[in-house]
Amino acid sequence: MESMEEKEIEYPKFKESMVKTHTILIPNMLPIHMSLFEQVLLQSGYKVEIMRNEGPEVVSEGLKYVHNDTCYPALLVIGQFIDNLNHRNDLDKVVCLITQTGGGCRASNYLHLLRKALIKAGYGYIPVVSLNMSNLEKDSGFKYTPKLIFKLAAALTYGDLIMYLNNKCRTYEIKKGETERLTKHWVKELSNQFANGKGTSYNAQKKNCYAIAKSYDQLDLDLSHKKPKVGIVGEIYIKYAALGNNHLEDFLVSQDAEAMVPGLYGFMLYCFWNNIYDTEIYGRWKKKALITKFLLWFMQRREKIMIKSMEKTKFTPMKLFRETKEMSEGVIHHGTKMGEGWLLTAEMMELQEIGYENIICAQPFGCLPNHICGKGVMKKIKSLHPDANIVAIDYDPSATKVNQENRIKLMLEIAKERIKDDEKAEL
Repeated sequence: MESMEEKEIEYPKFKESMVKTHTILIPNMLPIHMSLFEQVLLQSGYKVEIMRNEGPEVVSEGLKYVHNDTCYPALLVIGQFIDNLNHRNDLDKVVCLITQTGGGCRASNYLHLLRKALIKAGYGYIPVVSLNMSNLEKDSGFKYTPKLIFKLAAALTYGDLIMYLNNKCRTYEIKKGETERLTKHWVKELSNQFANGKGTSYNAQKKNCYAIAKSYDQLDLDLSHKKPKVGIVGEIYIKYAALGNNHLEDFLVSQDAEAMVPGLYGFMLYCFWNNIYDTEIYGRWKKKALITKFLLWFMQRREKIMIKSMEKTKFTPMKLFRETKEMSEGVIHHGTKMGEGWLLTAEMMELQEIGYENIICAQPFGCLPNHICGKGVMKKIKSLHPDANIVAIDYDPSATKVNQENRIKLMLEIAKERIKDDEKAEL
């Protein structure tokens, strides 16, 4: 008798007829960005909902339906889906959306893991949408259009800028909560612009970015005392998602430290550059490389707007990604592209260059590429930057928050001692 594994399973599909009737559930990773993406998709005719449910139930649901040895971000995302569905009354009108990288990472298998989990949980009738740029699934009712891509690119530009400036100000604000209020103001303002078909053109982005940077520059900040400046790198989900890193940014602020998280632009441009390196190093995808070069030009033009807007403020901007990319040369080869690959190394090098000697490398316990491109290059980075203070923190269902925070506190103590030594030397 033929087993279920041998049969061709017909999974439910998200069809164009469902666009106006079904709500697309999307995992939360970057709160500011996701709020803006949500508005872009709503304005484009999709019914979407960013899942913001957290807590131990998410982890327990993930452990129930995903093997403990699989990717921790997959476990959390799938747990978040199942937990959300457990508390809904419109199960016949929802769709799950999940991203796929299309590379060697286990994230390329998230789609199948989610479908299996939904079947086990009794939700096998719910369609799953794959959001990818690798043609992994083409028959979805979710369609890319040039107009949608332009809008999402604008939301990405604003999201990176606001996230960066928000983190630059939070630790130094004199009136507590003022930075958060300004951030909420801009998310609301930009959402209103998107809803009215505005804010996405090149000139509109330029105008908005300069206005955003100026507003944060005018906040009342106490910059008279040096505080530990900590950069966060690592696997993309654990680096950004509070659910994955136990609200790492908030914890650093509570410890009177400044957090700096490299933007999503870096990951997007890293993916584009990998297409070019596939051609240059491996002789693959020559036609794809030509399209990628156009996308690089398109995205880098907008990245420049974001950085130029910060150059007119008291804040030190991040580097252009083409400069960040070059910083990894001599430390790791650009053919190393599993997981976050050479991007992880490049971001650590950039952080050292712009004054963030203290770095937390946040990674899933079982993500070997991140361990190689993170822990594996620390010795080399420290030989180039002797003052580098880097700690690798593993995130896993069995890892305790107390242990993670204690290790971070030790790193911060070293940073604070160095600040004291520098202040004494200046006397």
